[in-house]
Amino acid sequence: MAVSLTKGQKLSLSKTGGGELTRVFMGLGWDAVAKGLFRKRSVDIDLDASCLLFDARGKLVDEVWFQQLRSKDGSVTHSGDNLTGEGEGDDEVIFVDLPAVPANVATLVFTVSSFTGQDFSQVRNAVCRVVDAAQPQQVELARYELSDSGPHTAQIMAKLTREGSGWAVTAIGAPANGRHLRDLRDAVAQHL
Repeated sequence: MAVSLTKGQKLSLSKTGGGELTRVFMGLGWDAVAKGLFRKRSVDIDLDASCLLFDARGKLVDEVWFQQLRSKDGSVTHSGDNLTGEGEGDDEVIFVDLPAVPANVATLVFTVSSFTGQDFSQVRNAVCRVVDAAQPQQVELARYELSDSGPHTAQIMAKLTREGSGWAVTAIGAPANGRHLRDLRDAVAQHL
């Protein structure tokens, strides 16, 4: 059963019954707010999921986003850009092959930004989830509702950090401003 995380909450990613996870994905889903007199039409909102990889000193090692769908080593991959948020389930997914993440990478930070510039007051049902992708039924391990609507155009969602031989996920949920991954680097550094 998935744990619903709150800001700052940390969850070890050890498997129930022992062992470590090998493949996870961070899924991002959202819906646009309906507009108009009878709220029959919605405005397309292009949210972008991104992942920044840092070493233990906080130096940026690599990044994965809609213009770079794979980390240089191939351990982190992006599903591709969803421009509207239409459809059920995850709109963008970032896969992480945990054993393949280079030993010098200590932290992976996941962000979401509004490329089209709308703020989060125009986004509904935004959710970030961590899923055990090695299981055939893809078991949801943790879910974080991005429910803070407001005048920000980005969120620093969560981070994966090394803990001994395993990993842990921490919900961050910090509002930020920026339409692009480059705009968020300084804000992300505060959460390493």
